[in-house]
Formats: sequence, C-alpha cells, structure tokens
Amino acid sequence: MQGKGETWLEANECAARIGLSKRALRLYEEHGLIRPRRTQKGWRLYGADEIARLHEILALKRLGLSLQRITALLQGKAVDLAGILGIQHDLLADQRERAEQGLALVRAAQAKLAAGTSLTADELIRLAKEANMTETTTDTVAWKRYEQARPRAEIKLDPRRFERCTGFYKHPAGLIMAVTLEDDRFFLQLTGQPKVELFAESDSNFFLKVVPAQLTFAPGEYGGIDTLVLHQGGHDTVATRIDEAEAKRWGNELGERVRNRIPDPRSEATLREVLEQQQRGSIPLALLSEELAELVREQQPIVSAELESKGELQSLGFRRVGEDGVDIYEAQFAGGALQCGIGFGQDGRVHTLWMRPA
Repeated sequence: MQGKGETWLEANECAARIGLSKRALRLYEEHGLIRPRRTQKGWRLYGADEIARLHEILALKRLGLSLQRITALLQGKAVDLAGILGIQHDLLADQRERAEQGLALVRAAQAKLAAGTSLTADELIRLAKEANMTETTTDTVAWKRYEQARPRAEIKLDPRRFERCTGFYKHPAGLIMAVTLEDDRFFLQLTGQPKVELFAESDSNFFLKVVPAQLTFAPGEYGGIDTLVLHQGGHDTVATRIDEAEAKRWGNELGERVRNRIPDPRSEATLREVLEQQQRGSIPLALLSEELAELVREQQPIVSAELESKGELQSLGFRRVGEDGVDIYEAQFAGGALQCGIGFGQDGRVHTLWMRPA
C-alpha cells in the first residue's frame, strides 16, 4: 500500500516479509513497543518507523534480552536505528573474527595430523579453549553499550542531596575518581583528565554528556556511599571509596613518577610481550583486564595487520610517564616506529594499552 510517498504494509505482509507471526506483532504492540496506524476499517498498517522499531526489537532479542528487558529499554524512547546498527556491526564483526581464528586453529591441527605429527599440549589447550568459547560475553557487552548510548533525560534535584556522593574513589585501573560539588554543580575528574559535569537521572544515577557513560552511587552497610559504578563501553566498573589522605598519597606518588620519569618495572617486558603476541596474531588474554581484553579482541585484525607491516620489533625506548600514570614508550620496528602506552591496574593486569604513529 502506498501513501504520500511512503509504503505501508498490512499485518500479514509485514509479518511474512520480516519472518514474524502476527501474534508477535500484536505482542509487541501490547507492550507499547510499536504503534501501527489504523485504516478506517481498523486494519493495522506498518511503515518505515514501525519496521525500524521491529529491527531494534529483533536485534536486542538476538543479544539475548527478554521481552520485559527490551520493553524497559525501548518503551517511550525514539527509534535509534544508527545505534542498533552500530551494535549489530560490532557483534557480527566479532563473531566473524572469532570464527576465522577458530578455523585457522582447526585447519592447522588437521594439517599436522594429516602429516602424521602429533599435536603439542599447548596446541591442544588452544583447541579446547576455542571449543569452549561462547558469544555470551560479546552479546552482553553489545547490549550494554546500546543501553549506555541511549539518550538521557536530566532531572533537577536539590544539590545538597549530592553531598554524600562527593569524595574520592579508586578505579580498578589505578586511577583516582574525584567527585565534587561546586556552585551547585556536580563534577567528576579522573586522574590526568579534565573535569566533566555530571547530570542527575535519579537520586543515585548520573550521566555525562561529553561521552556515553553513567555513574551509579551505591550505599554501604551503614547507609553512606562507599562505591561508585562507572557504566561505559559495555562494562560496569566498580570503584571503591578512599579517604582524602590516601588520594593525596597516591597523587604524590604519581607526581614523583611523572617528574622523575620512573616507569613501572613491569611495563617494558609486558609491552614487548603484548606487541610480539599481537604481531603473531594472538591475544595475550592472561595479561589484560577483562574490559581491555574485549576491546583488544575487537580491534585485533587491524592491530595485527599494522604490527605485521612494521616488521621485526627492534627496540623499546622509554619516553615518559603520562599524567594519568601510563608509561609511554617508542617501539622501533624494522619498518617504522609507534608510540605506545601501557598502564597497570590494582590486580596487576594491564588496564590501559594504546599505540599510535610515533
């Protein structure tokens, strides 16, 4: 059916072309997720907006969300087709990458067996690990990214209600998160980063406008706020409250490292291992935090190709300590140089890792 330049589908045709039942369309309508137009005879019509919303619903179902969770996420909100397409792209690209990595392992094992050679213990472990991998983590991260990226609505609250949230929190990556109230405005500042304003979404939930990230303040056993949860990049990271003296002590230690150019004793050897493994096309998961491992896994094809094109790693030269505590090196390869940054968290794993042209 055509109308004013737009195509409208009746329920039967819409369901058949998308691969749904009419009952599913009715169910989504009952949950307030779609609102098809009606003809004078009461027939339902589905246009571009309704089909875009159906795409969102089906994509979120593919990520494992229940209808109740999808309803809570989408009800009353505008269609964000660009957002859900971005999530789908990331998910499918990650699945393709993992499938290619798995096929490469299997083919290599088949070739060795066909040549009459036994597989080593390390090769068998890699095959077993590949067989045990699931998409649960990727799917969960993908839908969290989608939820975190949705538009937020600011509410006005009495600034005095924020006072119990102010103070210092220690991020697992080793950063200090300072939460302050200034002239009735709420601010967050991470080590080595500019101060950014927070906006209230509820009594304990706040969001940033500069990046798709949110904060939740959680009370402890005695009612005071003792943890801060950062929701960003598809992850929920818990930072614990510390007193001002500890925050100052940590800041002084970092300041001394920056002034005197003192690298973490682990950084050079760890960075070398990370670069060499990625150059070979593998991911040093045991060295990385969970959040960083997920990000490295997504970017591995690009990073591996870039490192491979540079040739053999010849030297690592320490340059300085960044204001955020990250050790910065220049990696010299046979075919060029890269500037690399590496930082460790409280658990001893790498939480910060980046590289760019030198």
